[in-house]
Amino acid sequence: MHALLRAADGSVLSAARSDGEPPITIPRDPAQEAARRELSKRLYHENDPSLFQRALNTLWDWIGDLFDTASTVTPGGTLGVVVVVLAVVAAVGALWWRLGTPRRQPASAATLFDDRPRSAAEHRAAAEAHAAQGHWNQALQERMRAIVRSLEERALLDTRPGRTADEAAAEAGRTLPAHTDALRAAARDFDDVTYGGRRATEQAYHRIAELDHDLERSKPRLAASTPHNARQGAAE
Repeated sequence: MHALLRAADGSVLSAARSDGEPPITIPRDPAQEAARRELSKRLYHENDPSLFQRALNTLWDWIGDLFDTASTVTPGGTLGVVVVVLAVVAAVGALWWRLGTPRRQPASAATLFDDRPRSAAEHRAAAEAHAAQGHWNQALQERMRAIVRSLEERALLDTRPGRTADEAAAEAGRTLPAHTDALRAAARDFDDVTYGGRRATEQAYHRIAELDHDLERSKPRLAASTPHNARQGAAE
């Protein structure tokens, strides 16, 4: 038999034999390497937690430390932290409900018409079909297209590919000044629905449909006569 003696620094100093033979000295580094090899065997790690479990434990420890730190500076301790967190969540939810989805501005203004040319009557029919099914987004879009196409058919707007709703409203407002504000509001609703992620309502659709009817009955403002034309008219 051998009696192993270990020094204070962990190294094995000697092994005394019971048969009176001189002890065998073992250096510290080989002894540590032998211990590491022994402990690395699978037998000693069968009950170790999995990698996922270790990561989850680390996460919970971090959250616990975070709450412990916050509770030391928050009145009421941990309960105070929970109340503050719930208040923040409630405030964010209230703002989201009040303001809706944040409006996203398009990187560049897109065109009003994106498919084959259609008449104002065709756009109106498409709008009414969507409205009958409660598809207010599509109904509002088609009604705005009907307004612009109707103004083009009446020669109150030049037929120009690539025109945006804002551009059409601004140009039409110069010819039909009584409807400038309504045209701008309609263009804004169109942009909010088409590019801003907003949802149209039935009321919004009926407003733009009423504007369409009003524009059909409106007479454009005639351009001011020049002095030459005025004299010519007087002579005749």
